[in-house]
Amino acid sequence: MKPLFDHLSAQVSKMTTRTYSTSFSLGIYFLNNRLHNGIYSIYGFVRVADEIVDSFEGYDKQSLLQKFRQETNEAIVNRISVNPILNAFQDTVHRYNIKPELIETFFCSMEMDLEKIQYTPEKYRQYILGSAEVVGLMCLQVFTGGDRKMYDELKLYAMKLGAAFQKVNFLRDMKDDYQLLERSYFPEVDMTAFSGTQKKQIEREIEQDFKIALTGIKKLPASSRGGVYLAYVYYRSLFNKIKKLPPQKIFTERIRINNGKKIGILLNSMLQYKMHWI
Repeated sequence: MKPLFDHLSAQVSKMTTRTYSTSFSLGIYFLNNRLHNGIYSIYGFVRVADEIVDSFEGYDKQSLLQKFRQETNEAIVNRISVNPILNAFQDTVHRYNIKPELIETFFCSMEMDLEKIQYTPEKYRQYILGSAEVVGLMCLQVFTGGDRKMYDELKLYAMKLGAAFQKVNFLRDMKDDYQLLERSYFPEVDMTAFSGTQKKQIEREIEQDFKIALTGIKKLPASSRGGVYLAYVYYRSLFNKIKKLPPQKIFTERIRINNGKKIGILLNSMLQYKMHWI
């Protein structure tokens, strides 16, 4: 019976999220239960594409990504896939009316990761749009549940939050991106001479994204506000840790927040949320 396979598909997406991201898993936990499967399925879908371009060394990444893209389109058209990740994702696409252009824009950015690109400001904005901002919009489709007026009102804020998360990831992963994957996303930045001035300029950009995003989080429905706020607080905490480090420090290690501290962040953010927004 297909409902049993659909249940399995949802569980695979959930397991994928929990395996790859403790922070997002905690955020999803504090969403209303009816939103869980939709957000798990989006994360699972995005994670698989990201793994293809980042982790599958020694394999034909371009062919694998092309095949995954084709199978995604087929899953959406046919409303089914034997790939549990795609079967869960196509259900979310139809259930919440996620626009095809969001998915296409996402894949365009994933394809950029297959090439050694010298990022100009334009290409940087293009990559951020596809890799992060449209993912924020996919999630917003779930959060607003088909309310087009609310979606349009919150669209900019969702994009800014996705952009902030991605840029923090760029700083966090700078060592591996540059040394292992030979990537440098920030435009007009010489990674061999990364300076405090350049780091502060990037940080000011991220601060502005976070500031705008927080305004939108406060306008989200109660069913999603707490979970999104938790993700926001976690990434702000990671960002604040990175800000305190000298430029060369982020080239020697991947910056993390350990699980014990994540629990502290969780408790503190929920306290703030209850005090100010409920």
